[in-house]
Amino acid sequence: MASSSGSGEVTTERRGIPGAQFVEDVQTYLAQAGLDVNSALAFLQERLQQYKLVEMKLLAQQRDLQAKIPDIEKCLDIVATLQAKKGSGEALLADFEVSEGIYSRARIEDTDSVCLWLGANVMLEYSCDEATTLLQKNLENAKASLEVLVADLQFLRDQVTITQVTIARVYNWDVHQKRIRQAGAPAKDS
Repeated sequence: MASSSGSGEVTTERRGIPGAQFVEDVQTYLAQAGLDVNSALAFLQERLQQYKLVEMKLLAQQRDLQAKIPDIEKCLDIVATLQAKKGSGEALLADFEVSEGIYSRARIEDTDSVCLWLGANVMLEYSCDEATTLLQKNLENAKASLEVLVADLQFLRDQVTITQVTIARVYNWDVHQKRIRQAGAPAKDS
């Protein structure tokens, strides 16, 4: 997806998340980047930490959306129930949450409107049809946002994996180079 060789190709980006560069040839990568091994490892570790931070934020957004979708669906069901009871002359008994853990029973007669919390301590009254339309739109937007978020998380996980592999390759290359130098140094002394 977002990979390139050690030749310095431009990596892809998704919604502000920079793509990781897969390094096939460590020596070429270090030469092109103008970095020594320690600087390259420090850069890669920093990038990995940035990816982890973004992942935490995206996971929090995902949890929020996953909690929001059932709430919207529940509101749609309630509005549909109110519309179904409308005109039947039958009152609807409902328990509603006043505060966390505190409920009250209400008797709802025929009604043409409902009040919806919009957030930031704002509540507006809508006709049942308008409320249904608004809630349907909000549900569609939440589901679409969740799909994008899941794709972003998958992209991010790919970048984390590529970065971790690159760190391992750079580190192993450095160990290999040190062993070659150590094996070559005693041979020159004898």
